[in-house]
Amino acid sequence: MASATVVAPAALTSRDVAAAPPMPDVLPPVKPRRGFLGFLRRNPTIVAGAGLLLVMLAIAIFAPLLFTTDPTALAPARRTREPSAMYWFGTDMLGRDVYSRVLYGTRVSLLVGFSVALLSSVIGLTIGLISGFVRWADSIIMRIMDGMMSIPPILLAIALMALTRGSVQNVIIAITIAEIPRVSRLVRGVVLSLREQPYVDAAVAAGTRTPVIIWRHILPNTLAPITVQATYICASAMIVEAILSFIGAGTPPIIPSWGNIMAEGRALWQVKPYIVFFPAIFLSITVLAVNLLGDGLRDALDPRMAKRL
Repeated sequence: MASATVVAPAALTSRDVAAAPPMPDVLPPVKPRRGFLGFLRRNPTIVAGAGLLLVMLAIAIFAPLLFTTDPTALAPARRTREPSAMYWFGTDMLGRDVYSRVLYGTRVSLLVGFSVALLSSVIGLTIGLISGFVRWADSIIMRIMDGMMSIPPILLAIALMALTRGSVQNVIIAITIAEIPRVSRLVRGVVLSLREQPYVDAAVAAGTRTPVIIWRHILPNTLAPITVQATYICASAMIVEAILSFIGAGTPPIIPSWGNIMAEGRALWQVKPYIVFFPAIFLSITVLAVNLLGDGLRDALDPRMAKRL
């Protein structure tokens, strides 16, 4: 039986090493696999929501340039006209152009939604940080927030509006007060889990002051959930504003808001449904856009729901 012969590889000599091609001093740059366009492709919900919201924002800003007329101009001779080439959305019982009133009403709803989301997020964030990190103040602050949360937001807003006169500013303040407890409880829950982390214990052991710990270690980790919550607050605020205006407890009737338009058209709903239909469609589209944006941000910012880290 023939024995197998194993041939050992030849050792490299100095001549072979000298003949090898030189390695480049600088490696070619690696193209990033992820960018803004890649982020948009992975999150179509954000694209859809942001796109619809930008359209509504453009309508609110450029309403005077979109073939509109004075939304408060009265023309009794042309009242309750059907939608036509002259009046795209028809006219109401006072002869006012519904198309112009709906487009200008976009300004009121977006102003209320964005303002309430911003104010309630800032105030609720501050309260939640203090309550979650300062232990002796937690029980006092949270009992107050629990008492406010025991009242439905719409009823609390109605009660606050009953104490003041109807205006956009008072509507914003009333809805903001009703939304603050929910934001503060969300932030408090996040802070309670963060303050037990090792890096927070290390900062405390190093003698770092409490305001610095909150600013450097706690606050950045609360921005993701508070951003998602702000989108839902924005959508809820627009709905509450429309409800308040619909029942006569919101903005004055002279202001063209979607709630006021629907309130004025409910008496003619069976014979002139377009007066209520068009503002309701715009309100639904805007709320849908904000909710889609919030759902997309939640999926993108939550690492447990991300497809790839």
